[in-house]
Amino acid sequence: MPDTADGSPVDFVTAGARRGRQRADAARNRERVLAAAEELFAELGVGAVTMDAVAARAGVGKGTLYRGFGDKGGLAVALLDARERELQERLLSGRKPFDRRTPPAHRLEAFVVAYLRLAVAQLDLLLMSETNAPLARQSTGVHGAWVLYCTSLLAEGGAPDPDLRAEALLAMLSAEQVAFWVRNEQRSLADLERSLSTVARLLCN
Repeated sequence: MPDTADGSPVDFVTAGARRGRQRADAARNRERVLAAAEELFAELGVGAVTMDAVAARAGVGKGTLYRGFGDKGGLAVALLDARERELQERLLSGRKPFDRRTPPAHRLEAFVVAYLRLAVAQLDLLLMSETNAPLARQSTGVHGAWVLYCTSLLAEGGAPDPDLRAEALLAMLSAEQVAFWVRNEQRSLADLERSLSTVARLLCN
């Protein structure tokens, strides 16, 4: 068995178990931080939340928070990325309403509803990510994934110009547009889900 620097033998089993516990602790801390940040952003708005408040709500040290996320911008990006990845995993899961047996128009409607719920829940984060530079929304990798998904459904349904229609649908789901409907016009999420689901269904024709 190899020796450590002080001459004592290395216990690979114990060391491996310790690393496993550390990774598990880090994963749990990350989830606690993301949950705390999501709660605080919803309660106070992104601009009013401090890293100290997130650390206190999550019950972790400030050093842990800064090492894991860098700053509030990094925390916001991580939270948005986690939620978008959850939606991507649902689209790829093969479970209803996103399974291949469901007609493409119905899958597109289900995507619109799911994305709207994500957008409203994470609206300030989406606004920040989509408006921090010219064409920021179109430049993100996740936007490209949404375009490909919607284009494939529209093409499967036989719609003409599926790529253009996909971009048009996603433009209606942009953070600025959703914010205008929800905050300026005081439209309810249920109303938006019904109306935009109808638009998605019509685009498939």
